[in-house]
Amino acid sequence: MTPAARLQAAIELLAEIEKSARPADSAASAYFRDRRYIGAKDRRAVAEVVWRVLRRKARLDWWLAFMEHPDRDNLSGQWGARARVFADMAFEGIAPEPDLFKGQHSPYRPEPHELRVMEMLAEQKSMFHRDMPPHVRGEYPEWLTPRLTALFGDKLIDEMGAMRDEAPLDLRVNALKATRDEAARALAKEDIKSVPTPHSPLGLRLARRVPLVQVQAWRDGLVEVQDEGSQLVALLTDAQPGMAVVDYCAGAGGKTLCLAAAMANKGRLVACDVAEWRVDRAGDRLRRAGVHNVTKRVIGGESDKWIKRAAASFDRVLVDAPCTGTGTWRRNPDAKWQLGEKDLLELVERQKLILDSAARLTKKGGRLVYATCSLLAEENEAQIGDFLIRHPDYRVIPVPELWAAVIGTPCPVPGPYLRLSPLAHGTDGFFGAFLEHA
Repeated sequence: MTPAARLQAAIELLAEIEKSARPADSAASAYFRDRRYIGAKDRRAVAEVVWRVLRRKARLDWWLAFMEHPDRDNLSGQWGARARVFADMAFEGIAPEPDLFKGQHSPYRPEPHELRVMEMLAEQKSMFHRDMPPHVRGEYPEWLTPRLTALFGDKLIDEMGAMRDEAPLDLRVNALKATRDEAARALAKEDIKSVPTPHSPLGLRLARRVPLVQVQAWRDGLVEVQDEGSQLVALLTDAQPGMAVVDYCAGAGGKTLCLAAAMANKGRLVACDVAEWRVDRAGDRLRRAGVHNVTKRVIGGESDKWIKRAAASFDRVLVDAPCTGTGTWRRNPDAKWQLGEKDLLELVERQKLILDSAARLTKKGGRLVYATCSLLAEENEAQIGDFLIRHPDYRVIPVPELWAAVIGTPCPVPGPYLRLSPLAHGTDGFFGAFLEHA
């Protein structure tokens, strides 16, 4: 593809992401699937522009307004995508000269006013400006400012700055098939460098992103993609061989796989979800990992009859609750701009119902684990506080106490809950509460 054709594709894809209700990676997959003539190298180049713009959306919009771009009040759809891409080019130091588009009949050539804006922005030494408000500098929706300020205080800018950056690729070693050293050596044979994650004893962090479907260690089931924070939640669930365990919101099975390995394939592990397609998708991952103690179950919500039949029969119940995903913005920078306060309020109510339902499954002396990939207190500490009022027969197990028993290294959080962030721990934003049924 020519440079102009790549720009055209990036602008089209950005506009599609903005108007679509699907996540950006899903929209991108569909876009490239419909255009199989775009080669792998060009796909990577187009995706690089798109994700760079998504990570800079608030700052690009601010600069376009500052530079009095004619379309600054209508930065949506194709025209908004055009403006952002050309502004991004300027900050990347890409020359705005018309020769870049020479010989092309593309409608995506910069107009004269766009060239002027590009030229002005190209003179800037930084994407930041002293007049930018915190939500622009931090690339997050303005309505979240009071909540995030209450959470992070004077560390807000630094914490949200860490959220702007691209996340590393973390792998979890499948303890059913390899040790961490063995998995690292297997990756090294394929010229893939990795380092141990600082907190999870099962984690490997790659120096670069790789297409795992082409990696033999992945195909052999030695490793799976899983952020270190997610690994820690699953490990601290403390599932042991011979136990009865349920992964209540299993999704595609990432934590299920970790639980199965901790159980050494011994005992009963039930992976539940309300979406049949998500449960089915876990099948290939389970087979590749050599897991055979998992029963997959589709449940019809919090009133499913199976929950009543299985009440008080599980040693461990893990609830990886649906949430705003504010802790995963490094991976999904588009998601923040689709989130509204109404979504948060609806999710909080749904989490409450899910927690109450899952609690019915926990036997006396068993544990209920609640986790989210959210930063927000309403979904985390406040949710658990309300649960404990409704269920006084549960108590919180402080994380340092669990960490010492399960992982055995110095605990990186003071407790009582597991709260992780990219700045403080190098993980996605995660929350975990570990409750014992008295």
